[in-house]
Parts: sequence; structure tokens; C-alpha cells
Amino acid sequence: MIIAIESASSDPSLALASPDGAAFAADGWAGEGRQASELLPRLLVLLARAGRDLRDATALAIGVGPGSFTGLRVSMSLAKGMALALRVPVVGIPSLAAWLEAEPRAAAAIARAGAQDAYLLRRGAKEPQIVAAAELAALVRGSLLAAPSELASAFGLVGTLPLHEAATAVARLAAARLRQDPAGDDLAGLEPWYLRAPRGVDSAEAVRRWP
Repeated sequence: MIIAIESASSDPSLALASPDGAAFAADGWAGEGRQASELLPRLLVLLARAGRDLRDATALAIGVGPGSFTGLRVSMSLAKGMALALRVPVVGIPSLAAWLEAEPRAAAAIARAGAQDAYLLRRGAKEPQIVAAAELAALVRGSLLAAPSELASAFGLVGTLPLHEAATAVARLAAARLRQDPAGDDLAGLEPWYLRAPRGVDSAEAVRRWP
């Protein structure tokens, strides 16, 4: 069983999937800033409803951003801690790519990159770009977007699609990775991917390049 966690936005999600990536249980919600405290309790409830146990896990899959600094750090710590304790591989999946995988109708995926900026990944693009909120609406006018509800409201976006199924896409993409590399990612080296240093952090070391 693959346990998948996606918490790069204010709308986190969880999924349980078979080794081939087919999800059989999922949960998604609007975190409203509380995703850090809700991830583990909701995961335990999801496991209980599916009649499964943490010890059934064969791999952990985690969305690695870019996106919420706190959400990514908490979910990464949770996934790595479980992978270490259960002695199973962990796989990091780019969050915006997973959002597009989850929503085939979306032309782009958008995550918050600060108070007045967003990460924008267009379908088919190799990597995201950082766009000012004032320019975003014009750039994506008329397009369906995979975006968290909080960002859509704050930036005045219309035509957005929710992210509640994002973790199921993380599980599918992780299963494909594991078929190619059963060992998954290096547990010690896996970190969230940031395209810019978080607010208050003035260090190039804090920025992870897009894979």
C-alpha cells in the first residue's frame, strides 16, 4: 500500500493506493492554516475507514512543492518519519505536476509564492514561473486552473478546480517511479523544492532547483 500526502497548499489531501497506484481511499479538505495539526489524525482515520494499518505501507509518496513553507515541512517530516520507522521507500513528486495530473481539464496549476506572487506551471511546461498577482489574471484569463481555494479567493481568480484529489495523483506518479526505481529517493537528501527562499530566509541554500 502506498500512503500519499500532498500538503503544498492550504487544501491538503491524503490517499491510500495499491502498489500499481490505484487509489482506494482518499481525503481532501480546506486546511485554513491548520493542515500541520490535521495531517496525521486524518491519515489515521482514513486508514481505519479502509481497514488498513500503517504497517501495511509498502511506500510513502509526498508532494514536494513548491508551495506552502509550513505545509511542506510538516508533511515532509511526517512522510520521512514514517518511511524510516516502517523501513519502506519514500518518493518525492513535484506538487504542481501532481495537481495537473489530478485535474486533466486544467491548463495550469497555481500555488502561492508569497503575499503577492504565485508559482504558475502551465501544462506542457518544463518548470514553473513566478508571477505577480497583479499579472496573473491576465495571463490565465479564460483557462481552467488547478489552484487552492484560498489563493483563488485572495487573487480574484475564476475558473479554478479544487485540489482534493491531488494526493491520488501523487500516488499514481510515485507508483510509476517505483516501477523504475524500487528504492525510491534518498531519505536523508529528500527536501521540499522551493524556487525562492522563504520569507525571512536570506540564503541561496534554502532554494531547491526544479528537477
